[in-house]
Amino acid sequence: MKRDPATRAPDFYRLARDYLHTYLPTVARRSPNTIEAYRISLECFLRYLAEDQHVERARVSFDHLDRQHLNGWLAWMADQQHYAPRTIALRLTSVKAFLTYCSAEDVTLVAVSQAATALRAPASARKPIEYLAEPETRAVLAAFTGRTAKSRRNRMLLILLYDTAARVGEITTLTLQDLHLAKPGHVVLTGKGNKTRVVPLTEKTIEHLGIYLAEFHPDAAHLPATRPVFYSLHNGKPTELWTDTVAAVLKAAAATAREICRSVPENIHCHMLRKTKAMDLYQQGIPLPIIMRLLGHENVSTTSAFYAFATVDMMREAIDAATPAINSPAAQRLTQDRLQALYSLR
Repeated sequence: MKRDPATRAPDFYRLARDYLHTYLPTVARRSPNTIEAYRISLECFLRYLAEDQHVERARVSFDHLDRQHLNGWLAWMADQQHYAPRTIALRLTSVKAFLTYCSAEDVTLVAVSQAATALRAPASARKPIEYLAEPETRAVLAAFTGRTAKSRRNRMLLILLYDTAARVGEITTLTLQDLHLAKPGHVVLTGKGNKTRVVPLTEKTIEHLGIYLAEFHPDAAHLPATRPVFYSLHNGKPTELWTDTVAAVLKAAAATAREICRSVPENIHCHMLRKTKAMDLYQQGIPLPIIMRLLGHENVSTTSAFYAFATVDMMREAIDAATPAINSPAAQRLTQDRLQALYSLR
């Protein structure tokens, strides 16, 4: 039991340390960035107690995590720190998650956790969804001409990023063992929480990948399975790309594409390609549940190859029907609710 030896009350700092350094990384399998976000949120609450409530850090206990203090913290973040509603919501969600963990560790904290559950952060204003129109997508994907090896790598990188609707981190960590070009062609992506999903590849993308692998991974059967698909050479060894590098590649492609299609946005980013693919699929009438599975928003069982590939075949038919080369009439205009449903898919 994690209790203060003097007061016998639950030890706030011991539980916080165990939560951040043991539970999140080893049990919940959260990424370092996610763990850092939780730490910052707890630090933010401690700063509120110190600056606004004049509570010394050494005296902080779970008594300070009651509704009164938490409501005061929400107001402090909004009125004095001028945090955006989305940031406030993130901070509150993190503290709620921490209290849920604490209530599982110490039954005396269940009431504290339940009281916090009812709290709501201020609503965020809805923003217009950002995605590329068909001519913009065409121009960006065709920006690299392939005249040099680096240009050919970058072209394949953007094609795969769009075609799989992958997060940028899922592309940078992609290895040779994740590619399966034999029918049914697919790629295995590892997303948040180390969860994997199978994403089908279009025939055209498989063709591009075959050419790319022949150049950048010759004799792939004898190479390490963990060799990164997209790499740069450091001391003669292939090293996976940084996410910042991929972002720079996309920015460069957009700058070139803008010479042909002036509407390509200046603020283009990798996640925009992900939302563009989702929008392209949706505008072709693909149901949201299939799009959500493609984007990795549902747990897909991988224990049965039969069911896994049945799902792959279903998604492949959907993806093949939605490419930048669409000549069919545009779908009817989407409502804001539908746009926001897609916009929230992260």
